[in-house]
Amino acid sequence: MKISYHGHSVVQIQTNGKTILIDPFINGNQLTDLKVEELRPDVIILSHGHNDHVGDTLELAKKNNALVIANHEISTYLGWQGVHTHGMHIGGAHQFEFGKVKLTQAFHGSSFTTENKELIYCGMPAGILFMNEGKTVYHAGDTGLFSDMKLIGERHPIDVAFLPIGDNFTMGPEDAAYAAKLLKAKTVVPIHFNTFPPIKQDPFKFIEMLEDQNGKVLHPGEAIEI
Repeated sequence: MKISYHGHSVVQIQTNGKTILIDPFINGNQLTDLKVEELRPDVIILSHGHNDHVGDTLELAKKNNALVIANHEISTYLGWQGVHTHGMHIGGAHQFEFGKVKLTQAFHGSSFTTENKELIYCGMPAGILFMNEGKTVYHAGDTGLFSDMKLIGERHPIDVAFLPIGDNFTMGPEDAAYAAKLLKAKTVVPIHFNTFPPIKQDPFKFIEMLEDQNGKVLHPGEAIEI
């Protein structure tokens, strides 16, 4: 399984010939190395409905006939736009041909803002567990610290955890380091930082905070294999 990071909260997983994109915020993301016209995702998974996470989902899904996995509210809305979706909700899991997906809780908001400045309710935010090839990847989405991260790690031993560190809208580095302690993932990768001024952080300082010295900073386009 090859896992790459592409700025903000964009994560790509390649497994068994399938390409899975998580939170594909490409256009407007000055930190990404990706271009929408060059992407060919088979699957898109969304953690929540904010514009900087839904990103280019609609265009990517329609152009590539990609399956979009998200909570029921987001899936319903995108389905109305002609997208092939699979709705889920927190605590639920589903075995797909390309792997198993389970949504966990996350403490954040979830709404989509249209060009007409309309705010569309997008249900509860979520974290994402992706399991395939005997490995587990955890994308925490946008969240604050919560104690049940310990249960997530115990129930689903995690190989790689992507944790937000930007502060202001999500956990900051200190809380994210404590989250890593609770999760006990083999490798911890920081996400959701430096895209906008309020979430400016030094990811290397975050890595130094980790008790288990199990952190890795991935620059946009860099990958790890598990």
